[in-house]
Amino acid sequence: MVFFPHLCVNLQIGLCGDRQAAPAQTHGAPDMGRKSSFSNRRSDCIHQIDSESKASGAAPLLLLFCALLVGSVFLLGCRDQKTTDEAGGREAPEVAVSVVPIHPAPLRDILNLPGETEPHLDVRVASDAAGRVEALLFREGDAVAEGELLARIDVAARKAALDRAKAAYQLAESVYDRRRKLFDRRIITQEELDYSIAEQTRAEADLDQARVEYQDGFVHAPISGRVNHLHVDQGEFINRGDPLLDLVNIEQIEIIASVPESDVRYLRVGQTVKVRIDALPGKEFLGRIDFIAFKADPATKTFRAKILMDNPTLEIRPGMIARLDFLRRVIPDALSVPLFAVVDRSGERLVFVVEDGVAHARSTEIGVIEGDRVQIVRGLEPGDQLIVKGQRNVEEGTRVRIQ
Repeated sequence: MVFFPHLCVNLQIGLCGDRQAAPAQTHGAPDMGRKSSFSNRRSDCIHQIDSESKASGAAPLLLLFCALLVGSVFLLGCRDQKTTDEAGGREAPEVAVSVVPIHPAPLRDILNLPGETEPHLDVRVASDAAGRVEALLFREGDAVAEGELLARIDVAARKAALDRAKAAYQLAESVYDRRRKLFDRRIITQEELDYSIAEQTRAEADLDQARVEYQDGFVHAPISGRVNHLHVDQGEFINRGDPLLDLVNIEQIEIIASVPESDVRYLRVGQTVKVRIDALPGKEFLGRIDFIAFKADPATKTFRAKILMDNPTLEIRPGMIARLDFLRRVIPDALSVPLFAVVDRSGERLVFVVEDGVAHARSTEIGVIEGDRVQIVRGLEPGDQLIVKGQRNVEEGTRVRIQ
């Protein structure tokens, strides 16, 4: 058997040369130039072996040997190339995050309810007498003191009736005095004296009624406040019971809220309430619970609560929308996180914590919410490093860099 060692050595050197040149190539698409060079070298070697083998007569055996050698070297070169590519690959970059440690702290359980402002005192003043409105002494918006005269209704006619009643009473009283003297002298009978007594009593009653009717013609303010609306004009004729004007006192404001049945047990009369008015942004007021209904509304199953608050500047007007914060309880050792730190993934509330430079997802159960913080009932432990910035850019097992 004849060998051609110089040809095999040349072939191996050519293949190894191509293989050693591979790392210098850029990773990515295959190096077509290198493959072409390798194919050319292999063809030249095989052509040379073929020529020499024909001269020596050992062509079949030599061709088989060279084919096996070429295949082995080619596979070895591919394996080395794959190893080089893997060694040159980069790891996934670290995600920059910010973290805060979790510590127990008191958390307030706040019940927030809407309400509507109402005047503490709101009176519709009606007429106690029928007749013509002789005078209206105030205009809308004017301040009124309690007991101050507001209007006069047909006072002249009532004054005349009062004068008649006084005259009739004086006459009856005079007749009674004379008949009493006559009875003492036994000139008249007891029956005539009794008649005089009855006439005097009736005249006195008529006088009292005339005085009441006369006073009913003068309408006085039942409360201090402001004239909010006039229902009549001067000179109009009104009947007994018709409204004259509306008086409101807004130095104190009432706010009415409907408390759910599950929360009414946390509230008590005298409790302080924080109040915000939609029409007065940026301002907060304090009120107190004045009344809590003992019976629920049958339609809504809520309990009516009345909150009183001072309004010295009169800037809060009746009818404004209010937001009420009731303190239900204080949780002394709550674990809470910012609301934005909780990530919703397919309906599951997750937070991410960092352990040994790796992000880990924690499924949570939330509890009380106060402002921009939420209580985590399950899923966190004291001392955990909570991701508060970059939490939406990480997954379970993501390597992170704390900044």
